[in-house]
Amino acid sequence: MPETREINWQIPEYEKHERGKRWYIFSTIASLLLLLYSFLSGNFLFAVIIIVVAIVIILHDGQEPQQIRVNLTDEGVEVGRKFYDYDEFKDFSVVYKPRQGVKNLYFEFKSSIRPRLSIPLQKMDPLKIREYLLKYLSEDLERIDQPLSEGLAKLFKL
Repeated sequence: MPETREINWQIPEYEKHERGKRWYIFSTIASLLLLLYSFLSGNFLFAVIIIVVAIVIILHDGQEPQQIRVNLTDEGVEVGRKFYDYDEFKDFSVVYKPRQGVKNLYFEFKSSIRPRLSIPLQKMDPLKIREYLLKYLSEDLERIDQPLSEGLAKLFKL
């Protein structure tokens, strides 16, 4: 049986959350309270950041995410137009918890400056991905859950 030279699949550019009326009401109230605080404390840069974030969320909400291609090759990982050589990564981990809706592949960079790379596995077989990557990288067996930042982003639909 010939050895698989690459594995590829499509993922959405970002996770689009279904936000109801209550989410928008709560977000508006929270944003107004933060704006009031920023003006009362004289922190106008914070006010600008809040306004920019609100505009980005509103503009972003009206668009559908594009599909991008993920390629695992014998040289590295290609996500859309970006290519990461395996030498850039410290390790990888696969978190598969279907009841919680988590099925992701994580790559930790050697450089602490760069954040981790998180890739949804969609309908891909996590065991097949793991087996393929073990040829090139070590696995972080201690990561058994998604990072807190991703859990909070999912909870708050950001």
